[in-house]
Amino acid sequence: MRKWALLAGLASLAGYAVPLAQAQDKSRTATGEIKTAGMKPMTSIAYPNTKKLDLNEDKFGETIVDPYRWLENDVRTDRAVEQWVAAENAVTNHYLATLPGRDILKQRMQRLYNYERYSVPRKAGNRYFYTRNSGLQNQSPLYVRDGLHGQERLLIDPQAFSADGATALAEWEASPDGRHLLYAVQDGGSDWRTLSVLDVDTGKVLTDHIQWVKFSNLSWDKDGKGFFYSRFPEPKEGQEFQSLNQDSAIFYHRLGTDQSADEKIYATPKHPKWGHSADVADGGEWLVITSSEGTDARYEVTVISLKDGKRRPQKLVRGLENDWGLVGTIGDEMWFTTDKDAPRSRLVKLNARHPSQKPVEIVAQRAETLAGASMVGNRIVLAYMRNAQSDAELVELDGRPAGDIALPGLGTAAGFGGKAGDTETFFHFSGFTTPGTIYRYDTATRTAEVFAQPNLAFNPADYVEEQLFYPSKDGTKVPMFIVRKKNLATTRTAAPTLLYGYGGFNISLTPGFSPTRLAWLEQGGVLAIANLRGGGEYGKEWHDAGRRANKQNVFDDFIAAGEYLIDNGYTGAGQLAIEGRSNGGLLVGAVTNQRPDLFAAALPGVGVMDMLRFDQFTAGRYWVDDYGYPDREEDFRILRAYSPYHNIRNGTEYPAILVTTADTDDRVVPGHSFKYAAALQAAKIGPKPHLIRIETRAGHGSGKPTDKVIEEFADSYAFIAKWTGLSIQPVLNGQGEAKAQ
Repeated sequence: MRKWALLAGLASLAGYAVPLAQAQDKSRTATGEIKTAGMKPMTSIAYPNTKKLDLNEDKFGETIVDPYRWLENDVRTDRAVEQWVAAENAVTNHYLATLPGRDILKQRMQRLYNYERYSVPRKAGNRYFYTRNSGLQNQSPLYVRDGLHGQERLLIDPQAFSADGATALAEWEASPDGRHLLYAVQDGGSDWRTLSVLDVDTGKVLTDHIQWVKFSNLSWDKDGKGFFYSRFPEPKEGQEFQSLNQDSAIFYHRLGTDQSADEKIYATPKHPKWGHSADVADGGEWLVITSSEGTDARYEVTVISLKDGKRRPQKLVRGLENDWGLVGTIGDEMWFTTDKDAPRSRLVKLNARHPSQKPVEIVAQRAETLAGASMVGNRIVLAYMRNAQSDAELVELDGRPAGDIALPGLGTAAGFGGKAGDTETFFHFSGFTTPGTIYRYDTATRTAEVFAQPNLAFNPADYVEEQLFYPSKDGTKVPMFIVRKKNLATTRTAAPTLLYGYGGFNISLTPGFSPTRLAWLEQGGVLAIANLRGGGEYGKEWHDAGRRANKQNVFDDFIAAGEYLIDNGYTGAGQLAIEGRSNGGLLVGAVTNQRPDLFAAALPGVGVMDMLRFDQFTAGRYWVDDYGYPDREEDFRILRAYSPYHNIRNGTEYPAILVTTADTDDRVVPGHSFKYAAALQAAKIGPKPHLIRIETRAGHGSGKPTDKVIEEFADSYAFIAKWTGLSIQPVLNGQGEAKAQ
């Protein structure tokens, strides 16, 4: 099954739960606040007195001071870091408990989250597999139907994986005949996976058990006798969540055998930084291996014939130069999307038996960005992004138009997985005030029908959405979505506003539903989402304009968005909060340093905060495509200029800041946020709070239990509500509720 999506997505410190009785000294300050042992008062908040190292390093003639490097150590093995985390959480939790409206937001988020959520179904044989969350389940169970209208049957309930709900069902794939299900388990939010196999008829878990899988596709062979996956070598004990990920390899596992007997299919020992992903093409005759070195969409493609059993690799595309996305296969002919000679991508065809032949263009590049494609039946679905919103259409295998796919409105379509010979596909559609609905689509008849649609606990008609284009510092027009209550739009009232951004890694921010954001909107807050350079909204050129030496463009775009919102009356001075996660956390940290006067509050989540050492941990080495190499002087100068940890401005009043991270985050290790928060608290940057919230048994975001998501965002949005002046009021039971038609 080919899968693609237009919907872009992207902590307790590893299991240590220190009782507050151990973390706190019960003495109190003169104001009656609890004072934790070793803390010094700073205005009304007593921050931990964080140890400083006398650590100075010469980098290209500049002295770099790094007093908090010890906070990079793993909390699971370093008692001092464990104690620091406990002390910080004690202070933060005490402060958050004083916020008016936090409990109101939490209760309302629980109500808004309490609706059925389906994943896009996948068909194998005559069976349909999908996840369905009844509403407030911490993890979504997996179900199967025999036939489209067959009785739903529970296959896997991840609620039983762990008592705290922090162990998740991650990737999964049914065998071609639907007899077996291969699935991955993710514990505590880590990127590491363990694989197991389930007999779909009996529900019995087989003895097959695979460990140390990460960043892997899962793909069965044609007969369902085994599967291909990628993995890294087992890390040294104690280094599972920090060591660099290198030496990826593709393996084949035959059902009923031990992992030690798995056959290594493909590896590149001369290129230990390369990562590999394997996909069995339609028909099962070819294994397609995609290799990359970083986060850029620059791939080498290798094919292996599965007919003769010799499994000899053959290069189909050489060199890590362009994006190549497999769309579908018929015999030896393979359709790909690529940005080769087309920065906004096009559709081409290659022949696996004749790799020296030039690609045959099927659909040329257009003004819109081709975001994905999938072969379904004897046609191809093309998904385009027009100003960060979805369009979809059908073409014949030779590229001739076969008609548009009518979408329900302005929003984001995701899914459209399928295979040659089967005209059936499914897609998910959502918008800012439209929870996801699943549609079944037939490419032969070009008809769609609803497969699953949720009931709503609010009335979408109460809100308005608009998209505008504002000028950045250099005059570039940048799109921005704005969502607010209809009465605010009618009266043009300035209101507390949350501005969200990302701006990196070719990731696009498109309309999507969020119960936590809706809780903000219900209270009269405004939501703004800026489509900054560095993203993928307008293809490779838009991405290139916001990375490496051009990274400052991203920060300029975000600052300009904030200025536009204030200058045009959407919000007022002292009413603007900003939020970003991961690369977006870096964004928030950087712009807060550059324009602390512009923002009332900031929420940097799981951010990359030390730009001089990001490549030293786990997946950080991949990010050099977007950020550059800290050990190269030209890149170092650029990184040093905006690194959030290194550019905090003493003597300047900063907005209120709540840093969030998680202890099992092995994507952006929590040491980034630890060091940044310690530096904020030590600096003379004004009386507003500068706190860090460290989640336990959670990671970078995927697999996080529903209850932890609700608690984090209730805390975060209550925090920015206080500092932007948004008054949180109860939402009366049944107010504004409507049932979806």
